Amino acid sequence: MIDHVVLGVEDIAASRAFYEQALAPLGVRVMLDLPGYLGFGDGDKPWFFVATREPSQRVHVAFSAQSRALVDAFHAAAVAAGGKDNGAPGPRPMYHPNYYGAFVYDPDGNNIEAVCHQPSAASPAR
Repeated sequence: MIDHVVLGVEDIAASRAFYEQALAPLGVRVMLDLPGYLGFGDGDKPWFFVATREPSQRVHVAFSAQSRALVDAFHAAAVAAGGKDNGAPGPRPMYHPNYYGAFVYDPDGNNIEAVCHQPSAASPAR
């Protein structure tokens, strides 16, 4: 079980602006704010951090979404926050039949995803 992840970022202010907006639809917010170090979470502690240091290179982080609509909202918010589209919301059946994800590059070029593993309303549950 992973407890937390830290990404190195070039510009903490740009990363804060991006992640605050992109992760808001998923209920993830800033929970720890220290100079050069931000912790995001959705429960009682932060579990996703960005820190001013050598930027992480080509990391892929996937955030769990409780619905396909939240994947859509994440993608729209992330693009509006300046993220670069890397895969519009949609099914990815090559991973498994109920995989629904969206991908966006963050300000440092990391591949950030929101994914829902629930079947669509039109699909029977497996």
